[in-house]
Amino acid sequence: MKKLTYLILLSFFTIVSCEDVIDVDVNSAEPRLVIDASLNWIKGTASNMQLIKLSLTAPYFNNTIPPATGATVIVTDSNNNTFNFIEEPNTGIYINEVFSPEIGTTYNLSISYNNEVYTGTETLLPIAPIEFVEQKNNGGFSGDETEIKAFYTDPQNIENFYLFEFIVFTSDELSIEIYDDEFTDGNQIFAFHSDENLVKGDELVIRSSSISERNYEFLNILLQQTDDESGDPFETQPATVRGNCINQTNPSNFPLGYFRVSETDVFTYIIE
Repeated sequence: MKKLTYLILLSFFTIVSCEDVIDVDVNSAEPRLVIDASLNWIKGTASNMQLIKLSLTAPYFNNTIPPATGATVIVTDSNNNTFNFIEEPNTGIYINEVFSPEIGTTYNLSISYNNEVYTGTETLLPIAPIEFVEQKNNGGFSGDETEIKAFYTDPQNIENFYLFEFIVFTSDELSIEIYDDEFTDGNQIFAFHSDENLVKGDELVIRSSSISERNYEFLNILLQQTDDESGDPFETQPATVRGNCINQTNPSNFPLGYFRVSETDVFTYIIE
């Protein structure tokens, strides 16, 4: 019994002696403006109501994202139309209910915040519609994933870039894929999604949006940095990815995020 007690006490002190407090010193920086401005013209709708969300960067261990309130947000187009985005009080969410989308039109974003002016420019490009969806139930390396293919026909002799969003309503999950037509110009092709958690009856919403080449490159870098397969300790560490918005007043205080204008096709599919 004494020997057993001794061993227990020895184990206890060994465990206690290994509990060291580690203070992580995380560098801090002045907050930057984060611009989430994706204006989507949903096929078959007027899409007059649009919103732009502004927030600020926060320290690593913060659990909340501070909104950027009190900004002046304006979008103008190449037809000399002006759209004022009005903030929902103290939210950082700015709304316009009379937006007028038009294919081929260039839109200019202007944000005045903390005595600095931020601008961005994009052109509204058309999107090829999703024609049909195919499902395979024994996909993946182990055969336990549901594979989804969303088919569309790429327009011939036009350089196109695509953003696909796969949204599972039941679990509120979002998966993003991007494509270009470098090797598929003018052909019928598909966007691909695979998920082991999909079950019969799940509602999968597939959104296909036209994006510019610059937006494609921006998203490509972001997706590489957030890849679930990453984690190699010797790989290049993620760098700050700049979008298409510029601080005209103080260029060194550049914003994060992107200003995007897209035509979007929406296809709802029920998992079989």
